[in-house]
Amino acid sequence: MKKTIPTLALGTMLTFGASAVENKDFNYIVDRFADIEVLRYEVPGFKNLTTSQKAMIYYLNQAAQTGRDIIWDQNCRYNLPVRTLLENVYTNYKGDRSSKDFKAFEQYLKQVWFGNGIHHHYSTDKFVPGFSQAFFTEQVNALPADKLPGGYASREAMMEELTPVIFDPAFMAKRVNQDGTQDVIATSATNLYGPGVTQAEVEEYYSRLKDPNDPTPVSYGLNARVVKEDGKIKEQHYQLNGLYGPAIAKIIYYLSKAREYAENDAQKNYIASLIDYYITGDLKKFDEYSILWAEDTKSEVDFVNGFIESYGDPLGMTGSWESYVNFKNIPSSRRTEIISGNAQWFEDHSPVDPNFRKPHVKGVSAKVITAAMLGGDAFPATAIGINLPNANWIRAAHGSKSVTLENITEAYAMASRGNGFNDEFVIDPATSKLMDDWLYITDMLHTDLHECLGHGSGRLMPGVDPDALKEHGSTLEETRADLFALYYLADPKLQELGILDNPEAYKSEYYKYLLNGLMTQLNRIELGKDVEEAHMRNRQLISKWVLEKGKKDKVVELVKKNGKTYVKINDYRKLRDLFGQLLKEVQRIKSEGDYAAGNKLVNDYGVKIDKKLHKEVLDRYSKLDIPPYRGFVNPVYTAVYDDNGNITDVTISYDEGYVDQMLRLSRDYSTLTK
Repeated sequence: MKKTIPTLALGTMLTFGASAVENKDFNYIVDRFADIEVLRYEVPGFKNLTTSQKAMIYYLNQAAQTGRDIIWDQNCRYNLPVRTLLENVYTNYKGDRSSKDFKAFEQYLKQVWFGNGIHHHYSTDKFVPGFSQAFFTEQVNALPADKLPGGYASREAMMEELTPVIFDPAFMAKRVNQDGTQDVIATSATNLYGPGVTQAEVEEYYSRLKDPNDPTPVSYGLNARVVKEDGKIKEQHYQLNGLYGPAIAKIIYYLSKAREYAENDAQKNYIASLIDYYITGDLKKFDEYSILWAEDTKSEVDFVNGFIESYGDPLGMTGSWESYVNFKNIPSSRRTEIISGNAQWFEDHSPVDPNFRKPHVKGVSAKVITAAMLGGDAFPATAIGINLPNANWIRAAHGSKSVTLENITEAYAMASRGNGFNDEFVIDPATSKLMDDWLYITDMLHTDLHECLGHGSGRLMPGVDPDALKEHGSTLEETRADLFALYYLADPKLQELGILDNPEAYKSEYYKYLLNGLMTQLNRIELGKDVEEAHMRNRQLISKWVLEKGKKDKVVELVKKNGKTYVKINDYRKLRDLFGQLLKEVQRIKSEGDYAAGNKLVNDYGVKIDKKLHKEVLDRYSKLDIPPYRGFVNPVYTAVYDDNGNITDVTISYDEGYVDQMLRLSRDYSTLTK
């Protein structure tokens, strides 16, 4: 639960520091369909790495792609056979590819690829096909038997099972349901739980396992599917000889190859520990790996690979499989190193109750990285910042790593140039200029502060269950980290440290944040629906809370100009004070495990939407033609070998299109499909 998801890309230019872009003619935009734009990202500096570093990245990239089938199956038990069927219909289609049905089918397939399954990656609502059931049935019937997904007794049995999966909007309608008034497991389509399992049963099962007096608890449920057998709840673990064994075997193989090129003994040790964890599924070994990984701050090449973030679990426990491969951006890391080096000062001066602060901040490391490969739940849509490990006791005792993915952020910004956003939504030219001048760096700093300090701040009181906030845990954790970053973005300490040289720069991020939280992120939501995704709830919660609490002094207002609604900030300093007040309360909720207060805060401010304002935002966005969601294709890496089979170089290409990449991944990296 420690990653930063990008907000809607604004039309700001890069005005701080040297651009990371190596090729000024780089073509960022790859494809556009439905509500999605697919981009590519450049990997500046890769050609300057040593041959050993390139080889390590190559094998880590292979491991990142090999786990792809895992996230598809985790998201829904029908995703892999549906993908096989859709792709074979697409590649074997003999009719008119310009027909209405086929174009709608193609869009649906592209959406399914992007969502790693039949549900939207952000809203988690099931996609609605625009092609007819008759068209689909005709195309499936035309397929040879060897092009059908395995595991079915007949073509008819397959169609009987998969047709409602695709066409019935009420069947498995939502991948992750966070409505606390319902059984969030029984009403979620995620495959993290078996049929017939209820929320009450899962909570009771894990409550028996947890020891409230254990100072070093494992992350219960992180690598397990919970099922019911003979009326009893049990775990099926993700490990070499368990669930996802064939995929995990190949991940282990590529991790072992990467280990041969490790930069130092510390890196060799944590890769070996990760492999050991994959073999055994032992969560104590995962903690051992996490500690070794967090303490290695010397290696230039780094990666994440495993069952990590729990946004895909309605109870916030089981990790979705993901991978990031990266290397350090040394010049840009100077600012994050300054921030992490002063972590104790920020903790000591936080507006939260001193009882909830960490008396000794340990091992906070931060760096700016260049992403080399995205995989699993981090692909095609990705975070722009990460802070790990997630275990609170490891963070307190051994520290954590925070990273900002600068080349990903830059790709978003470069692809957004001149999109007309500021002209439509920003209240006046002066505010627009402020954002043009300072938003890029303050947005980056917000991510740095969020990941490096926000997630690493504060502490739980003795005996508090880390999962006490249940379905609201992710939302409130992101709220806490965002508030920490917002509060300190306006602090003179940043000028003192030489990170910012303009004391007014923070206003650009404050304005963008409230504009997004109160209005523009609504473009991602279907009219009439609630806010569902944890990061969106977090941003609306903060923005609506300060709007309400600052109403008397008119700190923030929604005002009308020429019939349009705008955000107007009248007092930035009082706004900062409000951020501090809310941070104090959210940290208390987290530290004390106060579910009732957290539930009320999320539902009062983070969920419901003003329908009239929502419609206005959608109408105004429709004139701009800006996609609400973006994601990426990965570069293609090719290893060059000598006569003895040793890697002598690794080349990188950015030419592969979205459809070609997705079909190649299914062809070359399908480890679980039959």
